[in-house]
Amino acid sequence: MPRFTDATTDEAPPTGPGHPRTRPQALSGSSKTGEGWTSIESSEAGRGGSKAGRRGRAATTATVTVTLPGAKTGAVHAAVLGWYRRQGRDLPWRRTRDPYAILVAEAMLQQTQVDRVRPKWEAFLAAFPTLRALADAPRADVIRAWAGLGYNRRAVALHEIAQTVTGSGAETLPASVEALRALPGIGPYTAGAIACFAFGLPEPVLDTNVRRVLDRIYAIEASPGVPADRHGWAMARAALPPDADVYDWNQALMDLGATICVARAPRCGACPVHESCAAVASVEMSPTMTGLAPLPGLEGLARVAESRPAYRPAPPRRVAERFEGSRRWFRGRAVAALRGLPQGASITVDSLGPLVDPDYEASSRRTWLLELLGDLARDGLVVVIGEGEASVARLA
Repeated sequence: MPRFTDATTDEAPPTGPGHPRTRPQALSGSSKTGEGWTSIESSEAGRGGSKAGRRGRAATTATVTVTLPGAKTGAVHAAVLGWYRRQGRDLPWRRTRDPYAILVAEAMLQQTQVDRVRPKWEAFLAAFPTLRALADAPRADVIRAWAGLGYNRRAVALHEIAQTVTGSGAETLPASVEALRALPGIGPYTAGAIACFAFGLPEPVLDTNVRRVLDRIYAIEASPGVPADRHGWAMARAALPPDADVYDWNQALMDLGATICVARAPRCGACPVHESCAAVASVEMSPTMTGLAPLPGLEGLARVAESRPAYRPAPPRRVAERFEGSRRWFRGRAVAALRGLPQGASITVDSLGPLVDPDYEASSRRTWLLELLGDLARDGLVVVIGEGEASVARLA
């Protein structure tokens, strides 16, 4: 288990649309490789290693080097930061420096829309206000509190992180990216987000939105044989502004990618950097572009970035698998049914069956249901006791 030094963090709310101006004292900590845990991230990309990336300088991620044009980068910094400080989204997790609260927000925001997360984040912190409170809570209570967010394994990962940290004798998360990455379920994006947003460290973040924005602005291709993730992290580090602006910069890129520089219908007329954007420059501009209106015929703009090796888009669109009746749908129904039981109560597998599958018949579907419950048990969500028709299940 990693062991971390306790420290008190400054949790005073920042001013503006979520801009902490003073940095809390960083924690020191040892690191340990934490493998084999459920991740709260959708990707486990490698992270940047050098802090060299500033205007006109190169940033190196392992053996990957990205150099950005200094004059352009300075103009991009000014435009993006100015836009964010005027129009950045006012999100509740931007008003705190508490590493635990930020961890919970980052976990919830993985594959979940902001509007769904807001009330759940506040309710979760009310139920488990500290890392210690979460660690000491029964797993079943944590899973119940996660209701409505989906991807219940994220709740398990949060619980395991809390138990790992407090089990080492610490009461708060470590500050360094390396120590954060050693915790179960924390990947490069979440580690960078906590290090930057909670501890004020000049670390980049790289999610789908940030990658898209940077790739379109700079149009720098990865060197042959360089994985897209490593190239992306090196570019994100090279693009960092001076340390005092890194918090706002990271938040601004995420806002820009989520609200304006979206994947398929970018609102280039509203973008603060459209005059400097390499992707826009490569597309014939419409003379009718004004204000907040999207550019006509911008299907090509998405392809400008997405066709290059440096950008790793989602797979081509295909007919979506029907969610109702899918394995994930049945998993969710099983967890929801067990969540609805009285605390600590169990249910027989054949009684649970119709709650999971309305067409359940013990003779033909019991084996299938036991396999489904086995998967959930391996994910830390449920406990199954007994075998065959004598099996009973409850939340973990």
